Amino acid sequence: MSILSSFNIGVTGLNAAGSSMGVVGDNIANAGTFGFKSSRAEFQDMLANSLKGIDGGDQMGSGTKLAHITAQFTQGTIARTNNITDIAINGNGFFSVDAPFGKGYSRDGSFHFDKDGYMVNGDGYKVNGFQPDEKGEITNKLGAIKLGNTNIPATPTSEVSMRLNLDSRDAIKVFDPKNPDKTSNFNSSVTVYDSVGTARLVTLYFNKQADGATWEYHAMVDGADATNGKAGEMVEMANGKLRFDQKGILQEETPGLNAFNFNKGASAGQKISFDFGSSIKDGGTGLDAATQFGSKSSVSRHTQDGSSAATLASMSFNDNGVLTAVYDNGKSLELGQIAIAKFENNEGLFKTGKNLFKETRKSGQAAMGKPGADGRGEVLAKSIEQSNVDIANEFINLMAAQRNFQANTRTITTSDQMLQEVLNIKR
Repeated sequence: MSILSSFNIGVTGLNAAGSSMGVVGDNIANAGTFGFKSSRAEFQDMLANSLKGIDGGDQMGSGTKLAHITAQFTQGTIARTNNITDIAINGNGFFSVDAPFGKGYSRDGSFHFDKDGYMVNGDGYKVNGFQPDEKGEITNKLGAIKLGNTNIPATPTSEVSMRLNLDSRDAIKVFDPKNPDKTSNFNSSVTVYDSVGTARLVTLYFNKQADGATWEYHAMVDGADATNGKAGEMVEMANGKLRFDQKGILQEETPGLNAFNFNKGASAGQKISFDFGSSIKDGGTGLDAATQFGSKSSVSRHTQDGSSAATLASMSFNDNGVLTAVYDNGKSLELGQIAIAKFENNEGLFKTGKNLFKETRKSGQAAMGKPGADGRGEVLAKSIEQSNVDIANEFINLMAAQRNFQANTRTITTSDQMLQEVLNIKR
């Protein structure tokens, strides 16, 4: 090998050491970047020629070159935060955002909501997720996650569910609507909502009938809440019957009158059904319904499906990546679920800057799915993934690159000295 070629070999070594320094320097510079994945410089030797052709042996090299810069997709440390829109991925996968060049993918979960209610990253790129349907249930439809309206309209009550026991030992009473408290065996009140979201108190009065197996109920409101009613006088809006067998199990529900005529702007004739459980006639067992046992009459629980108009009170992500909005009337709505992109070859992704990657032919196409499904990582709310750069290791790499650079400079200076010796021969 000639002295001149050793100059070129030394230069390739200097270039390689400089490239290594650049990669290490970039890692160190991004040690505090959220979701950053460190890179590793990979080098290859270069072959000049072989003295024995294809038979091998006695081959001379011509230095080295930078072959690949490979991203290291190891898990970064996850730190807890107080920001409800900070999300971290624990495991494989990437967030998907709508970048100017198309779909971008990132491990940086430092998100926030913009003025239009869209969830965006630090550069204002919309974050993609699975959308809810009209009922608020998460579907498989992808789109930008949006906060939606901060106010929700009132929902009139359409059903009241009640679980109770009526005392089989009670005496038979004749109900008088003008004096319901003293002529009923038992009563219980529930708050419902009219068509404009005004809360109304409905009292159900229960009376034992002559056969001892049938009870009659009367749903009444104070006249102050009824159209053409008088305050202090109860007005009947609905009624019906409950029939039990000899074991106290609900056999049948028979609804009767049902028309709630509230005043103060509410729609007339509002229908509110009363559900006392799965009776035998409805195909149930009667065990999770109203009963008639020989114990004190009582209500174990009751629910209704109406609500007043409300304003957004708070929102949060759970560990399934579902964004839930909670309103000041106690109602909650699911607004979307974070989508996670998975690739066949993460190392094939192309860095675009701004903590983003884009897919390439080497990475394969993004397979979108829900957190924790099919090999995708789980998400952690109020958390952020930090850089996976190991500073101590990078300092070791920094010193190694420096030694390599110094060693290659010795190659060049020594070759220069040898060349000077050759030139001196002629003098």
